[in-house]
Amino acid sequence: MNYIKKGTPAFRKTNIALIAAGFSTFANLYCVQPLLPAFSKEFHISPATSSLSLSLTTITLAVSMLIIGSLSESWGRKPVMTFSMFSVSVLAVVAAFVPNFHLLLVSRILEGIVFAGLPAIAMAYLGEEIDPTSLGVAMGLYISGNTFGGLGGRVIVGMISDYFNWRVAIAGIGVLSVISSLIFWFSLPPSQNFKPRKLELGKLMKSMISHLKDPGLLCLYGIGFLLMGSFVTLYNYIGFQLIAPPYSLSQTLVGWIFVIYLVGTFSSTWFGSLADKYGRRTMLLIAIFIMFIGAVITLNANLLIKIVGIGIFTFGFFGGHSIASSWVGRRVTHDKAQASSLYLFFYYFGSSVGGTAGGVFWTNFGWTGVVSMIIGFLALSLVLSVCLYMISLHAAVKDQKYTVQITNRHRHI
Repeated sequence: MNYIKKGTPAFRKTNIALIAAGFSTFANLYCVQPLLPAFSKEFHISPATSSLSLSLTTITLAVSMLIIGSLSESWGRKPVMTFSMFSVSVLAVVAAFVPNFHLLLVSRILEGIVFAGLPAIAMAYLGEEIDPTSLGVAMGLYISGNTFGGLGGRVIVGMISDYFNWRVAIAGIGVLSVISSLIFWFSLPPSQNFKPRKLELGKLMKSMISHLKDPGLLCLYGIGFLLMGSFVTLYNYIGFQLIAPPYSLSQTLVGWIFVIYLVGTFSSTWFGSLADKYGRRTMLLIAIFIMFIGAVITLNANLLIKIVGIGIFTFGFFGGHSIASSWVGRRVTHDKAQASSLYLFFYYFGSSVGGTAGGVFWTNFGWTGVVSMIIGFLALSLVLSVCLYMISLHAAVKDQKYTVQITNRHRHI
C-alpha cells in the first residue's frame, strides 16, 4: 500500500487539511458553550435547558456518524468530508438569525447531522492513508486541530458577544468556517488506499455488531463516553460559576479561560508519541489520573488555582482521548470507519449525557456537585482501563499458547 509517511510533503498537506477541518468542526460545535449563560438570560431558561444547544447537537452528531461513516465506505472519504464542512459553514450563519430558542435548537440539530461527515471519516482516512509508524503523531496533530478549533470558537465567540451579541459571534464563526473549508478542499491528498464498496446496509450492520461484540472495543467506547462526559461537564458549567459572585468575570474573560485548550494541543501529540514508546495502557492510565487531580484542584476557591486545575484536567483529557481514539484504529482489522464511528458515537453521547446531567448537579449542589459527578465518571473509566488490560493480557497469552502449539506440530512433523 502507498502510505503517507512522516516528513513528506503529502504528510504536511494532510496535517494542514485536517487541522483546518478540526478547527471548523469544533469551533462550530462548541461555540455555544460560553454562550450558555447568555441563552439562559435572553430566553429565560435554566442552565440545564440552555445546555441543550450543545447536548442536542452532540447526540445528533453521535447518531448521524453511525450512518455517515458507513456511507463513506461507498461514496469516498474526501467528498463526504468536504460537503460536511461547507454545509456546517452555511448552517452556522443561519443559526445567527433565528428568532427564538426552539429554532436555535432546530438549527443546531441540523448542524449535528452534517457535522457527522467529518470526525469519524477523518479518523478512518488517517488509519488508511498514514504509515502505521506515523499514525500516533498524525492522530495527535489532528486532535490538536480539534483543540485549536474548540479554543478558537470559544474565545472568539466570548469576545465578539461581549462587544456586540451572540448572533454576530456565531455568524463570525460561520465565515471563518468557509475559509477553513477551502483550505481543506485544496490541501487534503485524495485517498490512495480506499477501495469503494457497494452500499449494503445489511453487511454494514453486521460489521457494527461484530465491533460491539469485541470486549476490548467496548471498553474503549466506554472510556471515550466517560472522558468526554467529564470534559464537557466541566467546561459547560465553569462559565456559570465564573460570571457569578465572587468572581463576576465578563463574558470576554470567561471566553479567554478557554485558552487553556492550548495545553491539549501539546498533550495530544505528546501522549501519542509516548504511547508509541511506553505503551498505550500505561499512558491512558496516567492521563485519567491527571484528569482526576485537575478536577479536584478546581474545588479551590482561589481563581488562579482553579484555572491551574482546569489546565491540568484539560492536559489529561486530550492525552487520554488521543490514545483511546488511535487505539480503536489499531485494534480493528476491518471496516475502520464503522469502528471509528462507534467510538465517536459513545464519545459524543457521553458529551450529551454528561453535559446536561451536569446541569442538574450544578443547580442542586453547585460546583462541588459538578466535580463529584466528574470524579465518578473518571473512576468508572479507570475500571474500564483495567478491564481493557486484562482483555489484552488474556489475548496475548492465548496467542502465545497457539504459537507454541503450531511450533510443536511442525517439530513433530
